[in-house]
Amino acid sequence: MGKRIVVVGAGAIGGIAGGHMARAGHDVTMIDPWPEHVETIRSQGLHLSGLTPEETHIVKPRILHLTEVQGFCKERPIDIAFICVKSYDTEWATHLIKPYLAPDGYCVSLQNCINEERIAAIVGWGKTLGCIASLVAAELYAPGRIKRTVALGGDTHTVFRVGEPHGRITPRVEEITELLRSADSAKVTTNLWGERWSKLVVNAMRNGLCAATAMSGNQRDANDSTRWLSIRLGSQGVRVGQALGYSLERMLGMQPELLALAGEGHQDALAEINAVLTAGAKNRSEEQRPSMAQDMFKGRRTETEFLNGYIAERGAYIGVAAPLHAKMNELVKRVERGEVQASSTLVEGW
Repeated sequence: MGKRIVVVGAGAIGGIAGGHMARAGHDVTMIDPWPEHVETIRSQGLHLSGLTPEETHIVKPRILHLTEVQGFCKERPIDIAFICVKSYDTEWATHLIKPYLAPDGYCVSLQNCINEERIAAIVGWGKTLGCIASLVAAELYAPGRIKRTVALGGDTHTVFRVGEPHGRITPRVEEITELLRSADSAKVTTNLWGERWSKLVVNAMRNGLCAATAMSGNQRDANDSTRWLSIRLGSQGVRVGQALGYSLERMLGMQPELLALAGEGHQDALAEINAVLTAGAKNRSEEQRPSMAQDMFKGRRTETEFLNGYIAERGAYIGVAAPLHAKMNELVKRVERGEVQASSTLVEGW
């Protein structure tokens, strides 16, 4: 009998991962709090699309409303639970699924930000794995409909990186890696924390900036002033991660030290990073928006305190200031509260 898999959160990333695992024939149950989304998938299937016609699929995974989860008590235990909710929903989502885990079952954080410690506080480190989704921009743009807005990673870029908190290679990380290959390229990493912080830096140099300015990803990178601000955010994030002792990975093809130097004004480094960022826009849809910009557009709570706010907090803890992250965190909160309207003028002069 195959492993029983549950995906908690059928949003953009959870929907892509769960939908493709179900398409590959795995025993997948998805859970989501949006009633219309659940009912649409039940009646019409989950529509997945991307930048090419070959990426279009309609799958019909089993999907449940939150109120139906208690029915798991009458079913066989869960072997693998992917936690795919927003960072601020991590704890309740983990508590939701904990009673139904098999004795050797475990949770996988397939989320933005760094949430493994929150999950482990509930189920234990022995039942906690991490997975980074690298360059897999996607949007749940209507009930039952998810589109990728960047190209598939395939052989050119490894999208999913699965790791144990202790860094060793185990059968279960290899198992998760193989499952996620249903959706895109995947690999085992022995550097979960370095991968996590590297993805955090990328998110923190882009997400809040688009959320606060209402810019698309391409608009942000094409504009000289916002691209420079993005680079400086990245630079501060790298310096905090280095001070914390993380072994950082390449980010969007950029070497961490080169990004840090670029944000500190080193001209050769800045020229190279500018070239990388402007070239990256050629592989994105013109409508691509980072997840926090999508949240702002939809009137949802953002993850700003888990991105820019977290880097600022960790920087203060280790003694490496990250003032731009603190400032961006506060600005996003102001826009979120409706105190100011999202606009590029909000970051002029930064």
